[in-house]
Amino acid sequence: MLRVFLRSVCAVSLFLLTPLLMLAPVQAQAEPVALKDLFRNAEFGGVTLSPDGKHIAVALPEGDRTSLVVLEVADKKAKGRWDYGANRHIGGVRWVSNERFMFSVSSKLGSLDFQQTSPDLYASNIDGSKRIDIPNGNVYQILGRVKGEDNVVWAQRSIDQAFLFKIDTLTGKVRTVGTAPLDFGSFVLDQSDEIRYAIGRMKDNRMRTLRREGSEWKLIDETEMGGDGLLVPLMFAPDNQRVYMQGSRDGKPAVTVLLDAETGKEEVVSANPISDPRGMLTSGDGSTLLAIEYLPGQPEYQIIAPTHPEARAIAGLIAAFPNASLRFGNASQDGRLRVFYVYSDTDPGTYYLFDSQRGTATFLLSSRRWIKPEQMSRAKPVQFAARDGLDIHGYLTLPKDREAKKLPMVVFVHGGPHGPRDVWGFDPHVQAMASRGYAVLQINFRGSGGYGPAFERAGYRKWGREMQDDLTDGVRWVIDQGYADADRICIYGGSYGGYAALMSPIREPELYRCAIGYVGVYSLPMMFDKGDIPRSTPGRAFQRRVLPETEEEQKAQSPAFNVDKLDIPVMFVHGAKDERVPIEQMNFMIKEMERRGKKPEDVLVERNEGHGFQLPENNVKLYERVFAFLDRHTAPR
Repeated sequence: MLRVFLRSVCAVSLFLLTPLLMLAPVQAQAEPVALKDLFRNAEFGGVTLSPDGKHIAVALPEGDRTSLVVLEVADKKAKGRWDYGANRHIGGVRWVSNERFMFSVSSKLGSLDFQQTSPDLYASNIDGSKRIDIPNGNVYQILGRVKGEDNVVWAQRSIDQAFLFKIDTLTGKVRTVGTAPLDFGSFVLDQSDEIRYAIGRMKDNRMRTLRREGSEWKLIDETEMGGDGLLVPLMFAPDNQRVYMQGSRDGKPAVTVLLDAETGKEEVVSANPISDPRGMLTSGDGSTLLAIEYLPGQPEYQIIAPTHPEARAIAGLIAAFPNASLRFGNASQDGRLRVFYVYSDTDPGTYYLFDSQRGTATFLLSSRRWIKPEQMSRAKPVQFAARDGLDIHGYLTLPKDREAKKLPMVVFVHGGPHGPRDVWGFDPHVQAMASRGYAVLQINFRGSGGYGPAFERAGYRKWGREMQDDLTDGVRWVIDQGYADADRICIYGGSYGGYAALMSPIREPELYRCAIGYVGVYSLPMMFDKGDIPRSTPGRAFQRRVLPETEEEQKAQSPAFNVDKLDIPVMFVHGAKDERVPIEQMNFMIKEMERRGKKPEDVLVERNEGHGFQLPENNVKLYERVFAFLDRHTAPR
């Protein structure tokens, strides 16, 4: 049976939305939110709109798989459904016509893993007819529809150099159109579908931007990984002469400029002093850049084309939801209809369809309709100065309906660490801890992404050192503000966060009462031999760039080689099928502890999980054990 839970269609006038959203919240219930509700799979994933605006494709997460359904917008009747079985997740939906779309199928071995795609790409009509499998098609990245050629898309892939193709989605036929001298690259076409730029990296992780001049490529910019100044072409302006570019200057967050390629004249059209651009929003026909999204604390948009009708409509939508954030999906070809998603730190989100002609926002579906936002805790963006004066940003979630004073606190450390960052939004892990009375601190320490290349670069080779100090300084700042009890602080993180969770009490033995390492790295030397990162040339280049250089330094900054300094209760969690950080990391850490007469207080291993737990029941079990461990050492009073 198709599990699609849809409310009756309700068209809400925009001027009615604001007062509705500003009503006083309902008083939260006293008891903690049930773990099974927090970690239950969302009923809906991504939603994409057909070019004519008559159909939507909806991803349906269902336990061990993600299926897909196409619905009619008018009456929500299902036109077709696609399901590829256990541990197969459908995503990457791209419409190629009003009646046809493409999608990929991937597998995933852990919640912190990137999905591993299958070698095939699929195409189908909305009623399920004319389905085809494009062999090895998922090695291609789909760019968009080819103008003037029905059911044909632009695609790119890299095999020793970058290639541009056209794929016929009815026959599966692939035709090479162009190449560029990049080991891993992508292309930018102009308004006439002519190849104008290529951007990408080499095997040593140097980044390059190339411009097409006649039949040749000209190198116009180059930088090493994390370097400054690289101009990345986004798209051409409607005049087809000027091009939007993004790039950093002096290591600061990237700015967006409008560059005249012929004269070299450029105009800065968008910038944020704290945040790199997070995304961009274009018109329904793809010809106009409308807005740039940033994440300095809470998400915000800068409108680039204020006189464009679609941009005016987007600005109106943002104003209509003052207590939430919006994420915009694709629009119909004529720009009249657009999918958008309303969410917040307490609300997982709801999909709407906006009709600019009628000025209405029609409810489509809610991803986790059982979550009650009034029961959730708010995430407050915070900023403090590290000991060397560097500005550090993060989020502090204080438990709802408790006095914000001398609370037990969990420092929740993100993984990566270079590139990823903590973001503002609904996080079931954070809400689980907050609903049990814990303050939760998330810090975007130096090395995190999103704040400019200089900030990310400041963390290179600083694992266990300055990156660790940023966590310490953040904890002390929260204590000084009076929010946290200095005697009841624990640290917990996954992947790199697991590494940081164990290094913190080694470096600051008096600050923490307990630590939890979740699929964590505990031996830096082992990273060069175990796991999937050293299997590739770019992966090895990444390690050489960011990790401490010598084996002596690596051991000095590894928890497993410093267990003599570890004197607080610890808990380890790992998935036996973890390929990113193999379980050998945890086993080695425990062995080194045992050699010195120590042992972890608790160890949880799930044999069918990978780099982070996926199954709801395993996440429930994880947090039952986590809270039992936390309560023994930092329990709320």
